[in-house]
Amino acid sequence: MTEQHKHCPMCGKPIPLDETFCSPKCAQIAMENQIKIQRSRRIIYIILILIIVAWLYFFVLRGRGI
Repeated sequence: MTEQHKHCPMCGKPIPLDETFCSPKCAQIAMENQIKIQRSRRIIYIILILIIVAWLYFFVLRGRGI
């Protein structure tokens, strides 16, 4: 029977239960991926805000003749 373990979220290697990643390289890759996800989210939020502002300008403010 195998001893209790979990797997590295980046590469899938078996690791002890008290570890998060199997190596500093996998931890670094995970951190870089998290930063990319946060950057993408910010860009999407900015684009969404710009679309809402443009919609408000063209359909609400311009529609009233302001």
